[in-house]
Amino acid sequence: MEHVTKDQKKTKTSEFPDPFEQARIQKGYSDIEDQNDPVTMLLRLKDVRKTAHNWKTFISGAKPGRIVVPSEVAIRDIRQIPFEVDPPEHTDYRNLVEPWFKRPLEEEYQAKLKGIIDELVDEVINKEDVEVVADFSLKLQSRALTLLLNIPYEESETWISWGVHVFRSEDTALDGDKANILYDYLDEQIDKAIENPGNDLYSMLLSSEVNGQKMSKEEVKGVMILTFAGGRDTVINAVTNSISYFAENPKALKRIHEEPEIITKAVEELVRYFSPLTHMGRVVTEDTKVCEHAIKNDSRVSMCWASANRDSAVFEKPNEVVLDRKINPHVGFGFSHHNCLGATHARQILKVLLGSLAEKVGGIEIKNYKDNIEEWGEFNRKVGFDNITVNFSGK
Repeated sequence: MEHVTKDQKKTKTSEFPDPFEQARIQKGYSDIEDQNDPVTMLLRLKDVRKTAHNWKTFISGAKPGRIVVPSEVAIRDIRQIPFEVDPPEHTDYRNLVEPWFKRPLEEEYQAKLKGIIDELVDEVINKEDVEVVADFSLKLQSRALTLLLNIPYEESETWISWGVHVFRSEDTALDGDKANILYDYLDEQIDKAIENPGNDLYSMLLSSEVNGQKMSKEEVKGVMILTFAGGRDTVINAVTNSISYFAENPKALKRIHEEPEIITKAVEELVRYFSPLTHMGRVVTEDTKVCEHAIKNDSRVSMCWASANRDSAVFEKPNEVVLDRKINPHVGFGFSHHNCLGATHARQILKVLLGSLAEKVGGIEIKNYKDNIEEWGEFNRKVGFDNITVNFSGK
């Protein structure tokens, strides 16, 4: 584990610099290489939003894995649904799954989620050292996922045992063997649900029709891969980064305790500032231009959420966390018809977590940490932490 160095002390642990600022202001884009399939990164909020909205020119329904950056074409051939489908088919899939993913708005769901999070916070208070990524955020994400899938709580132990990342290992950005653990697991769970249907997400999907056709096992698996992979690293980053922020800004935690009415705005601001997912791609269907830059048919672009969320043309004090930010059109959960399916669940996790920390925690001391830095061409972006050890003290 890496200890805090003198260089790290110059900036706060919870400060996430904006590496895109200069390029965003000067030209609005940057080109990066990705497995011999280059990507033009779009950096300004207005361009990101326009591109996300224009599904005819910038499609999601390309070869499975190609819209993800880095590309996952080499490690999967299953289409993630509804993520890698365009309208009108996208609308049919989305209408089917959306009510399920809105369940976190229900009181009973929220009460169960509060029980899970309160129990975990109680577990870590006054422990000498807690490594937040593996021993708090991963546990929280996995345990909360049992609610979203409506399956037994004990199943979370299996997912925790996989470690933090679904598709990559310590030394490999894309690890096919690691991905196969998830794929084999899902095959097994789908087969179980076929044999013994229940009230879980697998069974709901298997019993559903889209356009008069029963959903196939492959379609069900496509939804489930997205559910597991899409909400894993992102939730873990959001939770871990928020804890680092409150460790260094104890007055902010005190304010949330005294003004619980700002929690909703605080969650949106933390998502904007930390942008747990850097960017997402599209494939171009015709020669076109973005910010006067020519982009050829069948090439790839990415909508850089992390850059767009720091765009000073839109956000006042973009590099500061303003907990009660009044106007906050961030794209931390994506934008337009492909906005994050799990956003309601993620928002509820963060709302309950902030409330629980404000109620129970007196202070958080950071002992040591190692940044998780993503390299995208000319940009080095801090996306979170590989590890961060803290001490939570009770009130």
